[in-house]
Amino acid sequence: MRKFIYHIATSLDGFIADQHGKVDHFLMEGPHVADFTQALAQYDTVVMGRRTYEFGFQYGLQPGQPAYQGLKHIVASQSLDFESNDEVQLIKTDIATHLKQLKTQPGKAIWLCGGGKLAGYLFHHGLLDALWLKINPIILGNGIPLFEGLSSPLTLPTQKCEQKHYSNGVLLQKWRL
Repeated sequence: MRKFIYHIATSLDGFIADQHGKVDHFLMEGPHVADFTQALAQYDTVVMGRRTYEFGFQYGLQPGQPAYQGLKHIVASQSLDFESNDEVQLIKTDIATHLKQLKTQPGKAIWLCGGGKLAGYLFHHGLLDALWLKINPIILGNGIPLFEGLSSPLTLPTQKCEQKHYSNGVLLQKWRL
């Protein structure tokens, strides 16, 4: 079965973007970037919510275009409206059922790149296998949380966590769920 990994940058206080959806506070250069780029090779599919997909629109991405070349895209949104194609599939309803089926198909790992609302939903449905956090040395104070909509707290077992510290203060934590 394919692994589904929520691989995301976060602030020390658990936000994946500021209150306006901006990520320019996060470190975009440094030794952690090469490791992230190499990690992308383990994925053949990227999953994202509407706000994460629309983030690319400010950089010229058009509806139906892939944000990450070489990866099959699955966009979960009830409000976006574009035709699915070979590279980008729009799922408007029952994303959990679709992703459960996807996990059983042959292929590489599946990357959940955002957002927090979708992550909470997928966690609630037991679909996430791992949580890879690139914890940046910033405190945003508010913004888009790492997870939205969890019904109860979750304590992760520390023996299921690998860590790597980078010289620029970024901490990578790889949790098995």
